[in-house]
Amino acid sequence: MDPAPQDQPPTTVRTDDGVDLHVEVDGRSDAPVTVVLSHGFTARVGEWDRQRDALRDRARLVLWDQRGHGRSGWTRLTRATIDRTGRDLGQVLDAVVPEGPVVLAGHSMGGMSVMALARQRPELFGSRVVGVFLLATSARGLVRTGMAGLAVRVLRRLGLLSLYLWLLQALAPFLERHRRRGTRIGRWYIRRYLFGRDDADPASVREVQDLLEETPLPVTMAFYATFLEHDESAALPVLGRVPVTVVAATHDQLTPLAHGRWLAEGIGGSAELVVVEGAGHSVNLTRSAAVDAAFLRLLDRVEAGARDQRRAG
Repeated sequence: MDPAPQDQPPTTVRTDDGVDLHVEVDGRSDAPVTVVLSHGFTARVGEWDRQRDALRDRARLVLWDQRGHGRSGWTRLTRATIDRTGRDLGQVLDAVVPEGPVVLAGHSMGGMSVMALARQRPELFGSRVVGVFLLATSARGLVRTGMAGLAVRVLRRLGLLSLYLWLLQALAPFLERHRRRGTRIGRWYIRRYLFGRDDADPASVREVQDLLEETPLPVTMAFYATFLEHDESAALPVLGRVPVTVVAATHDQLTPLAHGRWLAEGIGGSAELVVVEGAGHSVNLTRSAAVDAAFLRLLDRVEAGARDQRRAG
C-alpha cells in the first residue's frame, strides 16, 4: 500500500551567504515528481495552502519562505534582489531535491525567482526541471506605466532615484515601529490592488491582509528596488524547453494580463496560457479551483511527456 500523504518536520537550508531558509516538505514520498513552490512578495508558504491540499496526492511538495519572509532569515539590503532569490531557489533544490524530476511553481515574486534560476542555471531545465507553473507574475516592465512609472522616470531623469530608494530603506525601521496592522486603510489598499472585479469578499481580503502584513517594512522596502530593474527576458527560451503553464488574471493590478500574455508568447509553444476572468493578483487564494485545475493539467502534461520519453527510449 502506498504511503499516505503527510507533512514532514520543517527543515532549514543555509545559503552560501549564510541565510537560513525555512523549508517544508509535504505530499507523497514515493511520488514520481517533486513540486517546489515559491511564494510571492511579502507572503510566505501559507499562501499555497489551497494548492497544497490539491496537489499532495499527486506529488511530493517542497515549500520555502524566501529570504526575509515568513520564518526565513534576513540578509544585507544589497542582497534583497530577484537575482539572489533565484540563487536561493537553486540551493533549496540542491539540498532538498538532489535527484529526480522537478516542477517549479512561483506566484508573483516567486515566479520571478523561477525565471532567475532559469537564466542562472539553464542546464537544469529539460533535465532536472521538467515543468514550470507561473502564476500572476511578469518577466519585465513592472514599473513602466501609470503614476508609479511616471514617478520612477522623473526620479531617474533628475538623478534622484538612488536617494529615493535610500530614504525608503532608512525610514522603514521607524515606520515599522509605529506601524498598525489590520487597519481599514490597509484593507482598502489590499482590496484595490490584489483583488479583482468580483472576487473580493471581506473574509478573503482580511486573509490576504493578515498574510501580507506579517512581513516587516524593512524587508518590503529593501526588495522594492529590485522590481524597478526586473528583466528576466533571457530566461524565456530556457523555460520553453519544458511544459509551462502561465496563469494570468484579467483584473490583476500588479502583474497585468498583458504581462502574462507576453510571458506565454515569449516562452513559445510549450506554454499554456490560462486567463482567469474577474480575478486579481491573489488569484491562487480567491480562484483556487481554477488555479488547481490548471496546475493538475500541467502535471498531466509532464507525466505524458515522461511516458513518451520512456517509449522512445
